[in-house]
Amino acid sequence: MREQYRSESFSEDDLAADPMEQFARWFRQIAAGGMLHEPNAMVVSTATPDGVPSSRTVLLKMYDERGFVFFTNYESRKGRELAANPRVSLLFPWHPLARQVIVTGSAARVGREETAAYFRTRPHGSQLGAWASDQSSVIGSREELVRRYEELSARYPEGERIPAPPHWGGFRVVPATIEFWQGHENRLHDRLRYVREEADVDGVALDGAAWRVERLCP
Repeated sequence: MREQYRSESFSEDDLAADPMEQFARWFRQIAAGGMLHEPNAMVVSTATPDGVPSSRTVLLKMYDERGFVFFTNYESRKGRELAANPRVSLLFPWHPLARQVIVTGSAARVGREETAAYFRTRPHGSQLGAWASDQSSVIGSREELVRRYEELSARYPEGERIPAPPHWGGFRVVPATIEFWQGHENRLHDRLRYVREEADVDGVALDGAAWRVERLCP
């Protein structure tokens, strides 16, 4: 199976000065176009300290100049791997526009206040699910999982406030590189990558960061 990508040109002149602004531009376009059911779906790839990789699809819940945030069970496979090895990759596969965004960086837990604030915005059922599921652990049957959920539902009926589980929360991925990939005919794709360069003047590190842009062969 093969498809020719016919896309608009994409050059260095089209880029925003800051990669997070460039991400916001593309995200707004894909979200407004209605071509993807969940444009915030991303593939999160982690690895053990000795390099064994794993990947899964996770929903991006917020982004700003500090990075990309998602939420999970800290005792899940990805949570345990990030605790031991914070290096992570994010992939946004926006195929309808023949685009990808690939992020590499390091993940760190967000504060409990930020986690609690987001948890309160989740649907009641999703809040119960965060308590019911020991994510990534072996379970005997689906019936066991449903029983846990029903017990929690009886304990916390609709309208009653549910606390955020202590083992559940957010990770913020601080990017080191962000690549914007635009597909073109004959596999002559555009790959423009921002690389973080920590700001430094006369040997003194400053707050913030500068970015350089490099073009990669497709």
